[in-house]
Amino acid sequence: MEIVKNEQKVNEYRERAKELVAQMTLEEKVSQTLNWAPAVERLGIKAYNWWNEALHGVARAGVATVFPQSVGLAATFDEDFIEKVADAISTEGRAKFNMQQDKDDTDIYKGLTFWSPNVNIFRDPRWGRGHETFGEDPYLTSRLGVRFVQGLQGHDENYLKAAACAKHFAVHSGPEDIRHSFDAVASKQDMYETYLPAFKACVQEAGVESVMGAYNRTNGEPCCGSKTLLTDILRKDWGFKGHVVSDCWAIKDFHEGHHVTDTPVESVSMAMNNGCDLNCGNLFHYLKQAVEEGMVEESRLDDALVNLFTTRMKLGVFDKKGDNPFDKIPYNVVDSAPMRELNKEAAQKCIVLLKNENNMLPLDKSKLKTVGVIGPNANNRRALVGNYEGTASRYVTILEGIQDYLGDDVRVMASEGCHLCRPKTQGLGQQDDRISEVKGVCDESDLIIAVMGLDSGLEGEEGDEGNEFASGDKPNLNLPGLQQHVLETIYESGKPVVLILLSGSALAVNWADEHIPAIIQGWYPGAQGGKAMAEILFGEKNPEGKLPVTFYRSTEELPEFTDYSMKGRTYRYMQSEALYPFGYGLSYTSFDYSDVAVSSSEVGEDGIDVTATVTNTGKMAGGETVQVYVKVCRENTPNAQLKGIKKLHLAAGESAKVSIHLPKEAFGLYDENGVLQYTKDVKVFIGGQAPDTRSEKLTGNKVNEFTLSIG
Repeated sequence: MEIVKNEQKVNEYRERAKELVAQMTLEEKVSQTLNWAPAVERLGIKAYNWWNEALHGVARAGVATVFPQSVGLAATFDEDFIEKVADAISTEGRAKFNMQQDKDDTDIYKGLTFWSPNVNIFRDPRWGRGHETFGEDPYLTSRLGVRFVQGLQGHDENYLKAAACAKHFAVHSGPEDIRHSFDAVASKQDMYETYLPAFKACVQEAGVESVMGAYNRTNGEPCCGSKTLLTDILRKDWGFKGHVVSDCWAIKDFHEGHHVTDTPVESVSMAMNNGCDLNCGNLFHYLKQAVEEGMVEESRLDDALVNLFTTRMKLGVFDKKGDNPFDKIPYNVVDSAPMRELNKEAAQKCIVLLKNENNMLPLDKSKLKTVGVIGPNANNRRALVGNYEGTASRYVTILEGIQDYLGDDVRVMASEGCHLCRPKTQGLGQQDDRISEVKGVCDESDLIIAVMGLDSGLEGEEGDEGNEFASGDKPNLNLPGLQQHVLETIYESGKPVVLILLSGSALAVNWADEHIPAIIQGWYPGAQGGKAMAEILFGEKNPEGKLPVTFYRSTEELPEFTDYSMKGRTYRYMQSEALYPFGYGLSYTSFDYSDVAVSSSEVGEDGIDVTATVTNTGKMAGGETVQVYVKVCRENTPNAQLKGIKKLHLAAGESAKVSIHLPKEAFGLYDENGVLQYTKDVKVFIGGQAPDTRSEKLTGNKVNEFTLSIG
């Protein structure tokens, strides 16, 4: 399926690409398979660097809007909004590209091929790169991945706005420190139930232009040279027509880490022969030798180049300037006021209210004289942005957002409290060198806002500069360093406390859940994060985020990090009770479900429709995520799984009718051979949360339930 709708135009691009490739020498062909493809002036081919990033904004290429990190965007559970954000990202991407091309700048991170989104499944909360994903659920990841791709690539009949890339195909989710040699062993059942659906949706529904392989092996085959993944599943089963790119320097892992080949020539031959078209790295230089020695057919190299040049032609870069509508996007849209406003809205929609005892929030500014803001993430810009980030023209930290909001009306006192993970903030100081300041601020304040958590220096990619922990992975789910000690000290002051967590993953804040009256999960909320958080705290806006990941009580209930079986993992397979469940999040208002119905008690070939009227029964406008779950009534099957979502925004007292279609496939499960099977009896649940006892306890609400049969 092509995102460029005009099939005749796509065929024209491919024919033009074939004609171009036919004129190239072997050396020229090989040069074009590297991410820094040089110019071929005699054929009118400009230099082009394929490597660009746009995970949550145009990255690494100067000033751009820095939106909330992906896992935060996932907490919106809002498909329409995700596409709106991705469309804004590609608008800035085109604007920057147009300016850079005008200045003859073809450097890295300055093309239109964005290596985003990351649709891997966040199967283990210790994984350092999990915050790059849309969470732990294959359905949610599929829906948001599809809309992110559509937002990046646009809906023009003839041209791509930008080229998106679904990565890392197919099961990559840690550990980071052994990814260059690790074999991720996954059953066919887990592959088709969990690891493959989001990629399939991006290919078949969104027409994603590119797919990136992973560093690791999957079931013995290195992903960037896997016949099973790249040829059998991606090309043959799913009909993928775009290009495949390796992860960066992943092909040298074939012989250096995985030891499935002995030489660089063998490695590039394995990659190219099994469907990898483009090398992020420099090893594809050896393709010339591979072709000359008969290890790779030149016709296969030609096919790879046709795939690559077709993408560039879809982007309009081989056509006359002005032929495609995106050439007209001016540079002044970058970091503009509308972009900043959209970014603030994104941050607000991401925020998840985890606890609000006795409706402590929202805060009443008129009743406060002094507010203390304490914690290592209170004024930490790095905790706003996550990784694969751009550069904002201004960052608003949580402390700054509160200071700006309260102005001169309320005194704001601040303390770092402690270092994010080390025992002291100053090199020559004693351990716990800010604790007296913490106590002093508490003494002076009417209320304390504690801002704790992580940043991308603690969780991130293997090899990232500054990773303090296990190559970016987390050793456990605790607040690191002295943060727990500082939080307990704040609590002991007897002052009311609001805890804000900034992190890209779940933290086991069991003590806080027992003792702290109000807890907010803010993720890495982007450059406008502090402004957005202040408006949530003081009731200008209503929190509406839901958790796209499970918050566990400890790592002890989890399987080994290296175990890729889904048994015992995520809300779909876990047996123990969560601290905060997937799909959970509170609001300042309340929602009532009435007239809940299913279109049939028997699921036929066309599936069923679930309908309900949702009413905002509180005193404040708010957003509600209607969630539909399906449970197959058979032993040894997953817990109820998310199969439908719809975001509603309702004024106080307002009602809206919602209808969510469930196709028949939503009621099937894959067997050990990867074949979709059906069981006669199923249950359907609809409400504002998952149908588990912990969610019921936390919200005081039960979801509506129907028992159906499969026709």
